[in-house]
Amino acid sequence: MIFEWLRNRRRRALLAGPVDPAWIAIVERNVALWGWLDDGERQRLLDIARVLVAEKDWEGGGGLTMTLEIQVTVAVQAALLLLGLKHDYYRNVDSIIVYPAGYRLPRGREGMSFLEAEHVPVLGHASPYGPVVLSWRSTLSGGRNATDGRNLVFHEFAHKLDMKDGVVDGTPPLLKRVSGPRWFKVMTKEYQRLQRQAKTGREKVLDLYGATNVAEFFAVATEAFFEESVRLEADHPDLYGVLRDYFGQDTAARLSRRRRQSS
Repeated sequence: MIFEWLRNRRRRALLAGPVDPAWIAIVERNVALWGWLDDGERQRLLDIARVLVAEKDWEGGGGLTMTLEIQVTVAVQAALLLLGLKHDYYRNVDSIIVYPAGYRLPRGREGMSFLEAEHVPVLGHASPYGPVVLSWRSTLSGGRNATDGRNLVFHEFAHKLDMKDGVVDGTPPLLKRVSGPRWFKVMTKEYQRLQRQAKTGREKVLDLYGATNVAEFFAVATEAFFEESVRLEADHPDLYGVLRDYFGQDTAARLSRRRRQSS
């Protein structure tokens, strides 16, 4: 209890101070979805991101020097997933490692040593009890392009939401506003639909990588929910509905509002 009290006290002190103007410049440059938010959402987003930057261990891999720009760009995108959730600031994430670009992850087979393992090129990775690992090049391109349905930070941190209950099954701990039976019915139907599309090679709104397994399906659906919201709502209304209720954000309405304001 004393540790929790001290932690909450540090957070209150942190958030009582002003936001560094450098943060705003970084976010405006690197996170296109920032322009879609209203003032209240922006303030909550920055508050979450400030805690993530302060409390996580940040490391540069492959010779990358960790900078404020990298921390802010990653943290703000990760915070966007938490904007409408009752959350714990990704308590299951102790550290975030960022490489300049892609890196190689060892994937051994039974009986193989680490040195014998096949090293598979990847852009990001999240494991239940390990760090989140990201490519800076992909993080930056994903943040700056808010409409291509691809966002590495959303993808990997969606995995961490899924892993909160210790089971990697494409189902994060659900809030009361989301019916468990409804979630399972919709997600199963949509996952099977994507698997059928994968056999024909026809990609529409959802990245066919989501047909790999149910965990990847949730991560891919999360990317589409934030970056292809209008198309997702039109083509997959049931999937959009359960994700809207889970995340507590109506991303399609947010985009429509932005478009009206811009016209």
